[in-house]
Amino acid sequence: MDTVEIRKLAEKSNSWAFVEARSLRDRLVKLNSLSGLINEDPVLFETGYGPSGLPHIGTFGEVARTNIVQYAFHVLTGRATKLICFSDDMDGFRKVPENVPNQDMLNKYIDHPLTKVPDPFDKYDSFGAHNNSKLIDFLDQFGFKYEFISATDCYKSGKFDNALKQILINYEKIKSIIMPTLGKERQETYSPFLPVCPRTGKVLQVNITSINLENYTVNYLDPDTKVSMNISILGGSCKLQWKCDWAMRWYALGVDYEMAGKDLSESVILSSKILKVLGKTPPTGFSYELFLDSNGEKISKSRGNGLSIEEWLRYGTPESLSLFMYTNPKRAKKLYFDIIPKTTDEYFSHVKKFHDQTIDQKIENPVWYLHKGNPPQIEFPVTFTLLLNLASVCHAEDTDIVWGYISSYAPNIKRNKELDKLISLAVNYYNEKIAPTKKYREPSPTEKKGIVELIEALSNLDESVTSDEIQSIVFSIGKDLEYENLRDWFKGLYETVLGQSQGPRMGSFIKLYGVQSTKALLEKVLEGNLITK
Repeated sequence: MDTVEIRKLAEKSNSWAFVEARSLRDRLVKLNSLSGLINEDPVLFETGYGPSGLPHIGTFGEVARTNIVQYAFHVLTGRATKLICFSDDMDGFRKVPENVPNQDMLNKYIDHPLTKVPDPFDKYDSFGAHNNSKLIDFLDQFGFKYEFISATDCYKSGKFDNALKQILINYEKIKSIIMPTLGKERQETYSPFLPVCPRTGKVLQVNITSINLENYTVNYLDPDTKVSMNISILGGSCKLQWKCDWAMRWYALGVDYEMAGKDLSESVILSSKILKVLGKTPPTGFSYELFLDSNGEKISKSRGNGLSIEEWLRYGTPESLSLFMYTNPKRAKKLYFDIIPKTTDEYFSHVKKFHDQTIDQKIENPVWYLHKGNPPQIEFPVTFTLLLNLASVCHAEDTDIVWGYISSYAPNIKRNKELDKLISLAVNYYNEKIAPTKKYREPSPTEKKGIVELIEALSNLDESVTSDEIQSIVFSIGKDLEYENLRDWFKGLYETVLGQSQGPRMGSFIKLYGVQSTKALLEKVLEGNLITK
């Protein structure tokens, strides 16, 4: 694609990624830092992550979306960029997650820095290190180019020392920003600085009784011994409260762009005010909606609800997960197993359309962003949803069974690893998510009549019939049965033949499964051999 033409289109694109890219470009123009030269310091994109529990899919989503904006910005401006993934692994351990082992052991380390809490899985030096490693593994699997930064390393190495000095110098101004947002009881103990107790190793939320700007120390009363303590704010002896910590990080690292969940909107406002006190301009931001579990509740690392990254990748493609993250980031979306097949099929549909689209259409196609402007040329003979239904009726336990039907359906398609992988995912999904919930019922008298007519119709067809011709036959039979709503006819077929309330386009399914195989299946329905006892 022509770079100049793409940039012209990017200036007026309604894609949320280009809207964000233009907003960031405008910020940099105002700061007089954009000259158009690619060899200038990279524009810095940041994502933040708290390793207080196993990384959930929302964490991945923020990295994926930031990466998309990063690409759009580079296309728009030609500027070099850099992505950092920052781990708040020096945070105090506040709550034991419900989805990890060794709960009793972990309870002994409440309030300790996450990099000092033992790994309940006994694989890494700490719980923080374990969760960091899990996230890194996932990010690497998706091919993101990023620098991983640990808060513990930054604090202890002195990388944050200059910024921490500025926080102490502006101590009262920063407190005046935060205090009005707190309750009366919390106001009495609040301080931007959280000492790491030299006696217990805990991150303390205590009142700071005095500060010393000459040697950059703070004083506090030990909550257990009531002894007055003097401690340096430098070198990892203290860390900062969340909102102040966020602003300090922007200041120290020079962050230009960072998005955040809607639940952190207030934190963004307060951290931005603190950053202005420090003399810097807040980064460009983006507020995305949260993911919900099947019950409509916010997903959480501590609760372990919602889908994990591992679970999605067991049943769906990495590209489908990326597409889910790209689509409608400002809309709250339920994140549960049922969306995986739909999203997988949407991805392949976008890829199929892409290569026949005009340039202006291509940059509005999600796969353009997911593949950095170069989506693969792949096309499968069947949809993922159809594969699931095929696996369902043939009770597939391995990919070979499904391949047999596909070979008959599309004899020109050679077995390949991409399609084999998709079939494997379908088999996983069927055996673990569909099979346990399947429930067949006896057809009603009207449905029995329709099934008998369908068997007769199939008896007069050979395997060369098209899926559209079969669909027309099924449709006509339903119409002749005088259903008020033809959806009821198809729903009846799904419930009696497939054991589920919804299903594929029947013409496509019958063509894939085979005319004679479908005829035999329908005969089993009439004989009552499929009814769930």
